[in-house]
Amino acid sequence: MELTVPADGGEIWADDTSGPRTPIVLLHPGWGDSSIWLPLMSRLPRSYRVIRYDVQGFGRSPAPHAPFTHLGNLTAVLDHLDVPRAALVGHSGGGGTAIGLALTSPPKVSALILLAPGVQDYPWSQDDPYVAEFGKLAAADDRAGLAALGLGTWAAADTGPDAQAQITGAVTAMFQLGGFEQPDPPAYDRLHEITAPAVVALGDLEYPMVTRCANSIADRIPGCRLVPVPGADHMLPLRAPDLIADLIREYTP
Repeated sequence: MELTVPADGGEIWADDTSGPRTPIVLLHPGWGDSSIWLPLMSRLPRSYRVIRYDVQGFGRSPAPHAPFTHLGNLTAVLDHLDVPRAALVGHSGGGGTAIGLALTSPPKVSALILLAPGVQDYPWSQDDPYVAEFGKLAAADDRAGLAALGLGTWAAADTGPDAQAQITGAVTAMFQLGGFEQPDPPAYDRLHEITAPAVVALGDLEYPMVTRCANSIADRIPGCRLVPVPGADHMLPLRAPDLIADLIREYTP
């Protein structure tokens, strides 16, 4: 069931399969939208209640017209759908949003399945070549250059049509946010407070800066398991949907 969720700064497009089992919420990366989850969804039993949504400005969600946060978007979706507790599957920055909810509202999170996760307040190296190039291209409004950078950085295993659609759509979204995107609360120094069962999946072709961040997240979350994904780059929902489906089965009742 597709629906529109009201939120600070505008509206959110969401989809809810309404299955009877514990809800699973899929949180897309900053370099993609909720369509990245389609290969996974076809591999999950219909008994699962699977909820996915597009962050404001991404995919089918309209551009925001006032300040918003990613954690606020997630909370708005859960409240609108009357979901008191869910397993969260977060990819990249979506993993950071999932971590944020696990810290601010622990009873709402039954499990964390984190795919190449990042958190906004991780000490990202400003000397990294990707960071410098991204800043230069964004300042020049070079959308084609940003798309090429995104493909080269995040889709090293396969720059085919599926990855292209995610990357180019994300570049469009970045220019629709209008400065309204606000940071979520700090999380990196609080990872040790997480009590939900957690697993981190990480491709061996991941960009090194994200590899370091994801490993650090796995080290800091108590009891977190690290699952290597051979031959996979950053776009794990496109590269390893079978593995992700297996992790969901393992971590959800």
